[in-house]
Amino acid sequence: MRNAANRSVEGTEKYWAVERPARAAARAATRNAAAAEIGELTDREVLLIGAIAYWCEGTKSKPYRRHECVVFVNSDPGLVLLFLRFAATAGCVPSQFVFRVHIHENADIEAAQRFWLRTTGASRDQFRTPILKRRNPKTAHKKVGAEYYGCLRIDVLKSGDLYRRIEGWVTGITSATSSSG
Repeated sequence: MRNAANRSVEGTEKYWAVERPARAAARAATRNAAAAEIGELTDREVLLIGAIAYWCEGTKSKPYRRHECVVFVNSDPGLVLLFLRFAATAGCVPSQFVFRVHIHENADIEAAQRFWLRTTGASRDQFRTPILKRRNPKTAHKKVGAEYYGCLRIDVLKSGDLYRRIEGWVTGITSATSSSG
């Protein structure tokens, strides 16, 4: 004979068997509708978005460490491609890019290299030796498996002028947003 607890568990499982796909479909519909609102980006929009993305994810010069060069690091292929488009729109050429994968030592390093090569369309000679992150046995890492490709670091050679332009674009964007109201 089934008790109330078993019936409750079965009821919950049945509910979520129907509810999970419905919620996933609703999330996908919202995401797709929002993506459709964007459309094609102009060069100006790419510069604005790219400058902010860089300011969030790129290296920045500090008063105590002047380092005016462009270095962008991210694990999201979409953001990496946005940055590359941004850099090209800003006047960079492909030969200015140097790539390096940063990845946990227990991951599939070769698969990650192949993934980033395909994603960026760069040549193999633009890729440097990967940087391996040592595993801390006390940490439960979720960054494992077939879909983990680490982070990609992109150094832009001879990029001091671009760095200063990014600083200017970000200043212009943040000044414009703080003065409107």
